[in-house]
Amino acid sequence: MFTFILGGARSGKSAFAEQQARAVAGDDVLFVATAEARDEEMRRRIERHRRSRPAPWRTVEAPRRVGQAIRQHTAGARAIVVDCLTLLVANVLAEWDDPWAEEAAEAVRREVEELVAVVRAVDAHVFIVSNEVGFGLVPTSPLGRAYRDLLGEANRHVAAAADRVYLLIAGIPLLLRDGIDTQRR
Repeated sequence: MFTFILGGARSGKSAFAEQQARAVAGDDVLFVATAEARDEEMRRRIERHRRSRPAPWRTVEAPRRVGQAIRQHTAGARAIVVDCLTLLVANVLAEWDDPWAEEAAEAVRREVEELVAVVRAVDAHVFIVSNEVGFGLVPTSPLGRAYRDLLGEANRHVAAAADRVYLLIAGIPLLLRDGIDTQRR
């Protein structure tokens, strides 16, 4: 089973994903963190998240090549939480000087396609968390617009592959799709 969880910033996405993972797997959870501590505020945020997770859960930090990290560390995990696609796309895009370069978009696509392929192949319930940034204002910078567009594309790709899709609004999970729809593949 593959569950995709979308929502705005601070909507409760991560807490919901962790709650769902705990319900299906107890302590047999692999948590894949994509955040990078590039400044002090982010370091504190990452540490707060680490402390909030159950101690028996294994954590792998993978700012890029998340599919490969899952493949290497999935043994014994009944559930996997990837938190989050939002930062994964940002991390890949940050490697490029021109956010509109086709190579940048292709790098994001390859990362997401590999992630989805691995997720569909593992023998664990997978929860991928991502922000829905398309509800906000149009970003004022070219980088912001390129990022929003690439994340929207990544979200569509992941949602199309997921068995279950939730949208969280103000901590309330709205089930958008439940079960495997053979028409979307």
